[in-house]
Amino acid sequence: MTSWAIRVAVLLALLASYWGVYQHGRSVERAEAATATAKRDSGDRLAEIIGERGARQEEQRRAQAQEEARAHAHEERTTADTGAAGADAAGQRLRDEAGKLAATVSCPGTDSAALARGQAATRAAMVLSDLLARADARAGELAKAYDQARIAGQLCERSYNALIN
Repeated sequence: MTSWAIRVAVLLALLASYWGVYQHGRSVERAEAATATAKRDSGDRLAEIIGERGARQEEQRRAQAQEEARAHAHEERTTADTGAAGADAAGQRLRDEAGKLAATVSCPGTDSAALARGQAATRAAMVLSDLLARADARAGELAKAYDQARIAGQLCERSYNALIN
């Protein structure tokens, strides 16, 4: 072979070795990049799982707090209803006594002036008894509405606080 052919063969061998080294470097770089990507992806997945677990725990805490607030409101409504029933019974007794008192106010007698005064007093006592009955019934309605609004407001406040805390 001629020296020129040897030089070309050496040059080709040199180029082939450089090409082989270049390809090896690329494959090593790809493997390192794939390893880094796998590590990053597994770290991302781990962070996602931890985040999901934390979010699930927070959601469960909130749901439990809201359920406790609902249970507390139910207890308060039960207590308020019991108190209202007791107040209604006491009010009914008061109205009954007022009606009895109004019925007994009349003044029996032979004097027509005393009889007229007795009838006027009976009518006045009946009007006052009716007014007392209406006022007591309305006060009961207002108390019941107030209790319901108060309990609903407290439930709303507790639910809100459970969400933001």
